[in-house]
Amino acid sequence: QVQLVESGGGLVQPGGSLTLSCTASGFTLDYWRIGWFRQTPGQGREEISCIRSSGESTYYINSVAGRFTISRDNAKNTVYPQMNSLKPDDTAVYYCAADRRQVCGLPYETWGQGTQVTVSS
Repeated sequence: QVQLVESGGGLVQPGGSLTLSCTASGFTLDYWRIGWFRQTPGQGREEISCIRSSGESTYYINSVAGRFTISRDNAKNTVYPQMNSLKPDDTAVYYCAADRRQVCGLPYETWGQGTQVTVSS
């Protein structure tokens, strides 16, 4: 069964950091493009970043520039979204998604279940 499993979410204080994990099960991530998304209550899902199989990444949200990064370790079949200097506005459910096409902006064929991140003092 092809699936993505996310972990690492939780409660963090403003200014803190979290590293999420997105691990592939049932397939090898090496040649897949990975997308990183977030969704807040009442809001649509927004794409934070796209990372290609080469490791080249693109970021889409100005408010996370310089604070959020994404990397991948193909040997571990895992992608690592990293969030620093977290703000209450970053509170959301965070998702990863995978697709075999290497063009950012195209839809994704496989989605993770999401992990809740809450930024609060």
